[in-house]
Amino acid sequence: MNPANTARPGRAQETRQAILATAERLFAQHGLVAVSNRQISDEAGQGNNTAVGYHFGTKTELVRAIVHQRTRQIEQLAGPLVARHAGSTEVRDWVSCLVLPLTDHLAAHDGPSWYARFCTQVMADPMLRQVIVDDALDVGAVRATAVGLNNCLRELPPPVRAARSDMARHVLLHTCAERERAPRADPGWQQTATTLVDAIVGLLTAPVTRAPSGHRSEDAVEH
Repeated sequence: MNPANTARPGRAQETRQAILATAERLFAQHGLVAVSNRQISDEAGQGNNTAVGYHFGTKTELVRAIVHQRTRQIEQLAGPLVARHAGSTEVRDWVSCLVLPLTDHLAAHDGPSWYARFCTQVMADPMLRQVIVDDALDVGAVRATAVGLNNCLRELPPPVRAARSDMARHVLLHTCAERERAPRADPGWQQTATTLVDAIVGLLTAPVTRAPSGHRSEDAVEH
C-alpha cells in the first residue's frame, strides 16, 4: 500500500477540523455575513482559497457541520444525565438535562470557547436558525429532554409552552455567550449553570396571566 494513500485521509480530516474550528470562531466574532470562505481558508492555514468549498460546499453546509459536531459532543454528556432522570416529573431535573451538558461542554475547553456565541449568530439568521433546531431534535437525548419537560408542563396552554420553550433556548444560549466573553471572570461555569437552571425553571413554571374576557390579542385586531 502506498504510504501517501494512507496519509491522505488523515490530512483531509485535519484540514476539515481546522476549517470547522476557524469558521466557528470567525462566525462567533464577526457574524455569518461578514466572514468569507477565503478568510476562513486563510486563517485555517490553507493555501488553497477554495478549501472551504471543496470540503463543505455551501456556507449552510459548513454551519450544519459545526452544529452537528458540537451537538454530538454535547450528547455524550447529556445521555447519562437523561438516563438518570428517566421518568422524573420534576421540571428542575429536565431543565438540568438541558443546561448542564452545554455548560459542561463549554467549561471543558482549554482555551476560550466560541460555540455559544456562534449559536447566537446563527439563531439571528432567519435562513440558518432552523439548522440548529433540526440538528438538536435529531439527538435522542434532546428529544427525551423535550418530552420530559412537556410531560411536566401539561397544564400550560400549548402556545404558552411553545413560547416559553423558545424563551428558554434564548436565555440559555445568550447567557452562555456572555459567559464566553469573560472566561476568567466570576461567576464560573458551575455557578452560571446553577443560575441558568433556577432562571429557566422559574420561566417555565411561572403563573399564566389569563386575558380578560372579550380581550383580543394584537394579532386578532383588524386593520
